[in-house]
Amino acid sequence: MHWRYDITGVDTVTLHFGERIELALVNPIQQAAQALRQQLGARLLDVVPSYTSIMLRYNLLKDDLASLMADVAPLLNNLSTSTNSQLATNIIEIPIWYDAKVGPDLPRIAELAGITEQQVIELHSSQPYQVFAIGFAPGFAYLGEVPEQLAAPRLATPRIKVPAGSLGIADTQTALYPLASPGGWNLIGRTPLTLFDPKREPASLLNAGQQVKFRAINFAEYQALGGQLDD
Repeated sequence: MHWRYDITGVDTVTLHFGERIELALVNPIQQAAQALRQQLGARLLDVVPSYTSIMLRYNLLKDDLASLMADVAPLLNNLSTSTNSQLATNIIEIPIWYDAKVGPDLPRIAELAGITEQQVIELHSSQPYQVFAIGFAPGFAYLGEVPEQLAAPRLATPRIKVPAGSLGIADTQTALYPLASPGGWNLIGRTPLTLFDPKREPASLLNAGQQVKFRAINFAEYQALGGQLDD
């Protein structure tokens, strides 16, 4: 496994495994993050995997960078370098009501792609998506990649408030808003599921390394699962 590190804060170091987003990095990064948590335990206050890197935060009062990296290096170097190595994972199915009432950009995505709204729904829900990283907001999962035909730039002017559960597309990625927040993604639907709950363990429904498959549902099923039209 090829990697390098940078000092990115007084108590943080970032391990880099590549320079661009690619599916082949997902499992090696998740494997490394899992091994770091298991073998270094309490020495690490936080382990944050991302698209191409892992950020480590350690306790300056109990540890130092040289000692930490002396243990990190052999751990990473001994991990399998096979890109075919897969972490055990289940595909998480998420029901989505794809409709302009909750996904106001669905008609525009269809127009940009030169297809019908129904074809957008069928394309978007036809494949599993990899959770590349969590960021922007608690539980906000960046998923990729959407079929090329559905790729669309972010909105020129972000919305002041995007309802929790909203499903969006930005460039080649898709994502669900776990909490109501501002946002500039193209909205195409909404899930009735609670994506982030601080009282739940784990709090986030989605985490880096998992896979997601969307299932199109109708309004009746959306309501039956607890979905609402306004927040």
